[in-house]
Amino acid sequence: MSKIGKKNILLPKDTTMKVEGDKITLNGPKGNKSLFINQKVFSCKVNENNEAQIRPINKETDNKTQLLWGTYRSLINNAVIGVSTGHEKILELNGVGFRANLKGESLNLQIGFSHDVNFKFPKDIKITVEKQTTIKINGVDKELVSKIASDIKSLKPVEPYKGKGIKEKNQYVLRKEGKKK
Repeated sequence: MSKIGKKNILLPKDTTMKVEGDKITLNGPKGNKSLFINQKVFSCKVNENNEAQIRPINKETDNKTQLLWGTYRSLINNAVIGVSTGHEKILELNGVGFRANLKGESLNLQIGFSHDVNFKFPKDIKITVEKQTTIKINGVDKELVSKIASDIKSLKPVEPYKGKGIKEKNQYVLRKEGKKK
């Protein structure tokens, strides 16, 4: 039995879930999301308490089925959270002269290069720049929000000596000691 897979997924009041064969469609206040599950191995249904359940069809589950069971349950849970409240990542820019601005459909970054870096992002993702050094990334799809955050962080990774670069909020950076005389 999968510890994660056997837990039920609580659906909020304003979120609806429709199961049609192998396609799961979720609707909520933040948007819509569709997922596909392997219906030969798993069955998904919503009970009367407004909870979603995913169960393996075959009673004798092997190790691979248990792994997939927990994975599918986590993917469905992330989609439910995404359509009801949304996913958010906060990035911070550390360094002298490091700034971020929104210019139309792209994010303009000044991160210590001789030129500005323009980062185009998809329409399903909402990026806001609160201060010039704080970037908020919001969206329905957790995977897409995390990928966009990772792509922005890879433009200027944090260096270990002075801590300059782009990092997530509350990310710990291991600092190194400089040269000694």
